[in-house]
Amino acid sequence: MAQKITSHDLTQLLEGKSPFALIDVRESGEYNATHIPGAALIPRRRIEYIIEESVPFKGTQVVICDDDGRRAESGAGTLEKLGYTNVSYLDGGTNRWSSNDLPTEWGVNVPSKDFGEMQEVVHHVPEITADDLHQKIQNGEKLVILDTRTPEEYHNFCIPGGRSMPGGELALRITDIKKELDADTTVVINCAGRTRSIMGTRVLQRMGVEAVGLKNGTSGWLLAGYELEYGGDRLKLPNVSDESRAAAEEYAVRLADEDGVRYLDIPALQQVLSKQEQESVYLIDVRTEDEYKAGHIPGFRWFPGGQAVQRSDDVAVVKNATYVFCCDGRARATITASLFRQLGHENVFVVDGGAPAWQIDGRALETGVPAPSLAGLVAAEASVKKVSAQELSVNYPDVVLFTDTSEDFSHGHTPGAKWITRSWLEVEILEAAPAKGASITVTCRDGRGSTLAAATLQDMGYTNVTVLDGGMAAWRKAGLPVEEGLTGIVRPPSDINYLGISRSYGEMMNYLRWETALGEKYAAD
Repeated sequence: MAQKITSHDLTQLLEGKSPFALIDVRESGEYNATHIPGAALIPRRRIEYIIEESVPFKGTQVVICDDDGRRAESGAGTLEKLGYTNVSYLDGGTNRWSSNDLPTEWGVNVPSKDFGEMQEVVHHVPEITADDLHQKIQNGEKLVILDTRTPEEYHNFCIPGGRSMPGGELALRITDIKKELDADTTVVINCAGRTRSIMGTRVLQRMGVEAVGLKNGTSGWLLAGYELEYGGDRLKLPNVSDESRAAAEEYAVRLADEDGVRYLDIPALQQVLSKQEQESVYLIDVRTEDEYKAGHIPGFRWFPGGQAVQRSDDVAVVKNATYVFCCDGRARATITASLFRQLGHENVFVVDGGAPAWQIDGRALETGVPAPSLAGLVAAEASVKKVSAQELSVNYPDVVLFTDTSEDFSHGHTPGAKWITRSWLEVEILEAAPAKGASITVTCRDGRGSTLAAATLQDMGYTNVTVLDGGMAAWRKAGLPVEEGLTGIVRPPSDINYLGISRSYGEMMNYLRWETALGEKYAAD
């Protein structure tokens, strides 16, 4: 059984150099409002989906936290069932942590955003306002707008005329891009807000390439009263010439020297890989998705460079762990590793020569994307009875529970279903089903998460629990009636965290003010 850990004990862990993970199992809305610095967000309902890549070594010390300890204790129990051997939870949660006058913060991906604002303040990263950029466009001035977000984000909406250039690709391809431009063309880097454009512009600044970041990105563009373009189709990345690759590789060597990035040849990589049975080692391929699918070193997961930095707290869940980055040479992996070093991570390495070096050494690459595993699903399936959509429609139980997100629930659930996200299941189930003998069917989008939830209910003593086989996907396929909206919710949703242009104008303004304020302490220095 997982033990409690005090705020004092956690403080010592956070200040130390030992590998450990601090995981906040609340929902995103709660986490965004306030959390302990250094805590990684893995909602209770998401543990089985991502824990094995988030904390690869099951002997790692893991501390679970929430607001008051109840969900944390449940989450800790789940980890122990999955084979994690050194799990504890924070006594009294963030409530007691705060009452002890210990620091908290708000927002998402705080480490990268704080780092971005530091870069902007300390290195005077050049920027352009939305008004000035709009005026240049109106004047017909020579511009190229490079959008450093993911291709999916770019396609949803972008600055008019912008082209997709994910941040991890900038340094590799900028020489070829510049060759297509007149000498007086302004290179503009943008993202959704501030961080990725600042970091992208700074990468080019260190490379000796003149560029400006769009202040506040697409959010700032909207706040200035300008229209976005939807469905942008300028997604094709330029081919990489020998000249452009050579420039990026030369830059990478300099970065490695300046920022302390270490290279691994294949024998040294093998030595690191052999440590996976004793410690958490993160293996990250930062190339494009197509490149990764075409062939990658077995065990490496795909996390494109720009996103790996933007979401460094999602990648580096275990503090003081080992991080190994890989591409097709040195450039992209080194740039990503350099940024991780600047973020404060010490054990950061790059595979020298990348995936091709592995192949040259006579070893096989893996193709495609490894099928995601769901920890504990096989055991849960063995213990839980499934019912078909037709069976459920004919023999409706006392209670139908939907355990995915409130957004999923709102988009469609079986008529009369109650919503309890799995994150709150153990805490709130008595309100929905006070009798342990009540007939309960658990549903979700695809039947997997609900199977885990049903197994949990059985562990709690509920004796008549079934799962909708195939979830709502199967229910819809059967042509059965679907109810929409937030009907039948047991508690108000706490899993909603509006991002980007889905925020109100006031929320966007507050968020941008918060990001900018992160840099004030560096200005004071």
